[in-house]
Amino acid sequence: MKVLVTVKEVAAVEDEFQIAGTSIDETYLEYDLNEWDDYAVEEAVQLQEAGIADEVVAVTIGPERAEETIRMALAKGADRAVRVWDDALEGADLLDVGAKTAILEKVVEEEDPDLVLSGVQADDDGFGATGVSLADALGFEWAAVVNHLDQDSVESGTASVRRELEGGVEELTDVELPAVLTIQTGINEPRYASLRGIRQAQRKEIAPKTLGDLGLDAAAVENELTLTDMYEPETESDATYFEGGPEEEAAQLADLLREKGVGAQ
Repeated sequence: MKVLVTVKEVAAVEDEFQIAGTSIDETYLEYDLNEWDDYAVEEAVQLQEAGIADEVVAVTIGPERAEETIRMALAKGADRAVRVWDDALEGADLLDVGAKTAILEKVVEEEDPDLVLSGVQADDDGFGATGVSLADALGFEWAAVVNHLDQDSVESGTASVRRELEGGVEELTDVELPAVLTIQTGINEPRYASLRGIRQAQRKEIAPKTLGDLGLDAAAVENELTLTDMYEPETESDATYFEGGPEEEAAQLADLLREKGVGAQ
């Protein structure tokens, strides 16, 4: 059995950063594996360790910089990886679900996996729709927001899963393979990449693919979404911020409390 895991590189700001207008300079950004995808990788590797999966392949859409992120998936146990990028994607402010689906669909057709695992959503755009959209394009069955997977059922060709629904309700359901499962955080405990795993990851294959390699052209990944504006939202809270040293802030707080009628009688 082959398991394909879709992973994404996401940006996070450093502890101290500056905002210029509504943008943050690249120098203040750090890139890492999307949290939800980390759980999907762990689930795939556990299937491999249980002797159910013969091969785990990670796939990402991203520039050369993303190889550092996808090597984390390799260091944690994935056997090899595919990275898709193209000049036609360079200028996109936001890669929408349709474009991602078109690319990943072609990779799945090439790899022919029995099971596709994807994080429920990404830290940055938070669409939460790519996995289900991919299943629809492929004609695969799917289950979203999966927080438990019965490994034994996968071996028999049916994924018995538990899904997290609204209001704390959970659903038990069976999904026939091949299928796409979007993995929720908490389904497992993602491992840290060992030093040995990191070293081995340097020797594992990351196959670069362009749109042309997948039989696609720029028109296939044209965004239907356009980033039109960004702005700082108006605060609706009635918070008061104090500035100064501890004694100055304490004095300001005491003054405010007295103004509000709070004080010792």
